[in-house]
Amino acid sequence: MNQKTKGVICIICSAFCFSMMNVFVRLSGDIPSIEKSFFRNLVAAIFALIILMKTNESFRWKPGNFKYLLLRSVTGTIGILGNFYAVDHLVMADATMLNKMSPFFGVIFSALFLKEKCKPVQGFAVFFAFIGSLFIVKPTFSNVDLLASLVGFAGGVAAGAAYTTVRYLGLRGEPGPRIVFFFSAFSCLAVVPFIVVDFHPLTTTQLLLLLMAGLCAAGGQFSITAAYRYAPAREISIYDYSQILFGAVTGYLIFNQIPDGYSIIGYVIILGMALMMFLYNNRQHRKAQDEKAA
Repeated sequence: MNQKTKGVICIICSAFCFSMMNVFVRLSGDIPSIEKSFFRNLVAAIFALIILMKTNESFRWKPGNFKYLLLRSVTGTIGILGNFYAVDHLVMADATMLNKMSPFFGVIFSALFLKEKCKPVQGFAVFFAFIGSLFIVKPTFSNVDLLASLVGFAGGVAAGAAYTTVRYLGLRGEPGPRIVFFFSAFSCLAVVPFIVVDFHPLTTTQLLLLLMAGLCAAGGQFSITAAYRYAPAREISIYDYSQILFGAVTGYLIFNQIPDGYSIIGYVIILGMALMMFLYNNRQHRKAQDEKAA
């Protein structure tokens, strides 16, 4: 099995894990999204802590990185809360697709803050992906799920900002486990005041479901980290959108959800833009390699 195949398998496993995380979050019932995010991040923090201890990594961040770790944590927390709220109130596939807008916003934030040039093809993809998201959000007063759609969309925007910051921290030499631990610990602490004020007691079943959501999230994080160790993003990133398929299947089989026609149009547009970006990035890489070889 070559490296690319391993990477594809890992990223599909990651998509499945994150899809199951959403399932367990929804199955846990009528609990505030803030409380759900606490347990999800608590499990991730414990896993990251174990890895830091096993690898003898210092808990002290590199000089000058604290503000970027804080920014990653704030945007990541908003992203998770937005996603969980959308999962609780929308069709599973809709919530997943809105969260998958994050790579397109990552292009925008990279151009704004990392000064990475946004090429015309990327701008075209971002614009039409946004158009596709409008078919899912359906911004009309007749849409009873408009608030949840907008919150899910905002979660995707925040996740795009978080991933951009993670990339920048990586360029500054910050190790992955420390980024995950800082983010997860921050997210847990940030929501504690809200939980204290409005705590909803959990049944044993609900607690187990939320712990399973946390385990799935940890599995997704480790799988996607492994995937990008085996192969570069330009070769395998498109397979991350298999989470849409998993979300649609689990939504139908477990919750009897069927996306409406407008949402399906939005899926097609966004997936089409993701595929176009995938093919474009690969073509640009091959062109650069050919020029280097010449």
